Amino acid sequence: MGHVETKTIGESKQLLADEVFHHIGRLIVEGELGEGERIRDVDVADELHVSRTPVREALQRLERLGLVTMYPSRYTEVTAVTAAVVTQSLEFAGYQAGIAARMAVPRLSPAERQRVVRLMEEVRRTLRDGASTSSARWAVFAYLAEHSGNHQHRMLIADVDVALARNLRAWVVPRGDRERMRQVYDDFEIAVTRGNGDEAERLARAMYYV
Repeated sequence: MGHVETKTIGESKQLLADEVFHHIGRLIVEGELGEGERIRDVDVADELHVSRTPVREALQRLERLGLVTMYPSRYTEVTAVTAAVVTQSLEFAGYQAGIAARMAVPRLSPAERQRVVRLMEEVRRTLRDGASTSSARWAVFAYLAEHSGNHQHRMLIADVDVALARNLRAWVVPRGDRERMRQVYDDFEIAVTRGNGDEAERLARAMYYV
């Protein structure tokens, strides 16, 4: 007889809340839920055929990330991406990218280093496209976080991914700075291939003007 995997009630609830979190987060990132738009937990629950509890848990998690504001017993509203939010997101992304690079680069195998180089090729191709370049950059550092050897940092990067994707969607490298940024990308690749974690950290931060 085959083995049937069982989950506790707590694990099932957490999985369900995660699914709702990623569903609403995707709608916000892709702009289907725009700034100032209201979200009613009962509507989301009906749409996804779940109870209101995992929806509320997902909304609370999104609120902690700054993507929504909850007004108890009324509604939830998608927050605006202000200039201050963009600046703070760039700073946060820069420091976290640096940490991921510092921990992961010395630990990468030759094949994994080449994987980072291939991911950087996509970063170059999308330099003029705000949404794509932000996504391509973060794919590099999410990969590095996965190979950082640090569970806590890996979980942090996975959790903030949706917030950074939304907040930096419209941000672009200034036109006059693109040639310098290409050099930063080149130097970062060299640091990765040489396993130089200190230099990779410095250059990862430079990508976000930190």
